[in-house]
Amino acid sequence: MRSSNFDKYPATRIDGKLIMGWETIVNRLQDEWGDSPVWAVDLYVGSYEEDFVEAFAATGREIVQTRSLMIGDEAVKELTDRFITDDVLFGYMSNIRLEEYFCEKKVEEARSRLADGGKYVVIGTAAARIAPSAPVAYADMARWEIQQRFRRHEVKALGIDNSAEGPSLQYKRGYFNDWNICDAYKDKLFQLGRISFWIDHNCRACPKMITDAQFRQGLQRTVSRPFRVVPFFDPAPWGGQWMKEVCGLDPSVENYGWCFDCVPEENSLYFLAEGERFELPSQDVVLWHCRELLGHYVWSRFGRSFPIRFDFLDTMGGGNLSVQVHPTSEFAHRNFGLAYTQDESYYLLDAGDDAVVYLGLKEDVCPEEMIDDLRRAQRGEIMFDAERYVNKFHARKHDHYLIPNGTVHCSGHNSMVLEISSTPSIFTFKLWDWGRLGLDGKPRPINVERGSKVIQWERRTEFVKNELCNRFEVLKEEDGALEERTGLHRNEFIETRRHTFSRPVTLHTEGGVNVLNLCQGESALVESPTNAFEPFEVHYAETFIIPACIGEYTLTPGGNNKNNEPCMAIKASVRG
Repeated sequence: MRSSNFDKYPATRIDGKLIMGWETIVNRLQDEWGDSPVWAVDLYVGSYEEDFVEAFAATGREIVQTRSLMIGDEAVKELTDRFITDDVLFGYMSNIRLEEYFCEKKVEEARSRLADGGKYVVIGTAAARIAPSAPVAYADMARWEIQQRFRRHEVKALGIDNSAEGPSLQYKRGYFNDWNICDAYKDKLFQLGRISFWIDHNCRACPKMITDAQFRQGLQRTVSRPFRVVPFFDPAPWGGQWMKEVCGLDPSVENYGWCFDCVPEENSLYFLAEGERFELPSQDVVLWHCRELLGHYVWSRFGRSFPIRFDFLDTMGGGNLSVQVHPTSEFAHRNFGLAYTQDESYYLLDAGDDAVVYLGLKEDVCPEEMIDDLRRAQRGEIMFDAERYVNKFHARKHDHYLIPNGTVHCSGHNSMVLEISSTPSIFTFKLWDWGRLGLDGKPRPINVERGSKVIQWERRTEFVKNELCNRFEVLKEEDGALEERTGLHRNEFIETRRHTFSRPVTLHTEGGVNVLNLCQGESALVESPTNAFEPFEVHYAETFIIPACIGEYTLTPGGNNKNNEPCMAIKASVRG
């Protein structure tokens, strides 16, 4: 391990200042909108609605809350039940529209009231719809912050109070229903130019606001250069100690299992103005600059969905992950309404002497016996003997194991995995969790029955050795530069290449988004041969995104690389 220069707060600079604190925010809106009889303060689901009500009560205007105009908890439950389902983890992607949440009679009565010549502030999700002529401030929310609020049981879902439910149930409603509905509505407001100001309420103690012009400038600047999303870290039952040192994390926390360093649907972006950060969902740049970011052929295939995910799995000093399998594309589409499934790979950033990867099935496995033993283990009758059924390979630093959907797998203890995968983030069927409990003291959900329907039983020892383990292919070798293809498997749509370089190397997006991680070397510099963007420095273990529109770019080893070791970056892209 090494001392940390990992940047936990990457940001895009914008012009101007942030408007900070509720009093200053309200005063600014009073200056801008004082002559307007009705204001709309629109909220993404997961906002602290009571904070907005309290802040805007100081204006003396009468407040209308959009939640009071909705159809009510029981009607929302009836509307959404077929998508939320009664499963503890999984639902089905909803096609409900936001207007279905509202009682139109109540809406019409509210609109008549707003037209009576009084002074009003409409607050809540769909405020701009309730007040179609009012100026709009929009309070956006990052999904990772929403999840923290779920864990603390602090916020309500769209149209229903489910705050007392377990975090997994709240997340399920958000993922399969609420977030997509709110994104579609927010997109409509953005495209119509309805929003004048954007409010960052991710930090409750310090609300901030910027103008729409600043917001759009930040998005445009972000997509015009290499950038990083804001990483977030989370403990796990199997979590380790590696990231504490390398990423400069709080040493008093028991462990960190996860780091999500490139999952735009859940990560944030920071804009930086005069030393102050403004936080927004990184999904916003995907929504509104998808073609520049993804490239036309990737956008044509995936739409406004960022298809590549990088995250860390730290088991250094920790334990094994669960034995698991991801659903096939057919199963994911039929059962969850997904456009594609979660394929992945394990790239070993680091590994202890006893590190292992469990991957694929042994040659003599009987499917019926294995599933029967998994069921018995789930009932607590036996401890599942993973090594009887699943191959175990000694894992070394810079190994790369490919895991197309349907392949049984598990990262073992004392490993630091860079997981490169397609984006869907909760579609893991745990088959065996080594008899342990989750961080909440309860058994983690096991999905033997679903897993049994998607395991590809032909992926046995010889197949795994021949097609999934360290499939390195030298593509180009020159003095000081080596390019290798490392995967992924032909069943997966992601291509990965590893670049080892002790001098500047030139790469090209080839019309599609590139995602890279500096997996060796203290630092490197990303530059434009045409000076299209300012030099961008990345550090060891940082993941960074090269928008498709950039085209050609160079990687140069940083000046402080120790021991004269070459830099190494692994790059992922969507196969054309």
